[in-house]
Amino acid sequence: MNGESLVLVERPMPGCAVLTMNRPRVKNALSVALRRELVDALRAIEAAGDVRVVVLTGAGDAFCAGVDMKELGAAGDPTATVVPLPSNDPVAALRAFPWPVIGAVNGPAITGGFELALACDLLVASTRAVFADTHARVGVLPGWGMSQRLPRLIGPMRAKELSFAGNQLPAERAQAWGLVNRVVAPEELMPHCLALAADMLAAVPEMLAALKRLMDEGYERNLGDALALEKTRSRAWATSVDHAQIEQRRQAVVERGRAQRSSSAMNNLSGLRPDASNAVSSD
Repeated sequence: MNGESLVLVERPMPGCAVLTMNRPRVKNALSVALRRELVDALRAIEAAGDVRVVVLTGAGDAFCAGVDMKELGAAGDPTATVVPLPSNDPVAALRAFPWPVIGAVNGPAITGGFELALACDLLVASTRAVFADTHARVGVLPGWGMSQRLPRLIGPMRAKELSFAGNQLPAERAQAWGLVNRVVAPEELMPHCLALAADMLAAVPEMLAALKRLMDEGYERNLGDALALEKTRSRAWATSVDHAQIEQRRQAVVERGRAQRSSSAMNNLSGLRPDASNAVSSD
């Protein structure tokens, strides 16, 4: 895509695509055109069949300021903006995308942008990121999942506080509340997300989509039905398992675990004070 595209698509490594919402002058506000391009990009990536992890972020200093309010205010019928068609509903497109989506929240994620973040499978936030729901202040009822997904993620009382008051939620508190997986320095955001994507790409390819579907479908059911669903899917999967491959993969997992423990031990030693380091070496 060229530099004028509203959604930039990059392929930093095989199997991974980075989608960047590209309206930095208006904090990546979700115009109908941007939403349509994001939906089209996700569908094109799925159809191509060579991507198993997507990273979603925003250009400039914001993740997404939400629905383009100027466009909404000028619309004769706001229904198409608040309840969009499938062709320009980015939240529905993200939820339907079969592979993991990592939200790289580089700055403010406000209202519709917050809902876009909630549609990702996990979130890594910059220390500059903030989240806010201004539906009540603007006078619009949410239609992209905010009122239902947010209480399920952080609890109904916290969700009501955010939505009723419209105050900003800093990244560190969002992590403490279970909304964000990790918070990193701004310059570490994309490298961290790409390293996480690389870890996912090292998994058995078809498992990423199967696990995402199982978790999402189970989360929408009560626990008993969800456990029954897991057992049914697991039993069906077991009939197609190659036991020789399972053993090879088990050995690879063991070796990876040893390598990670060794790396962690070396990092811990390098962080010791000189006197502590001497005490270890004297033994």
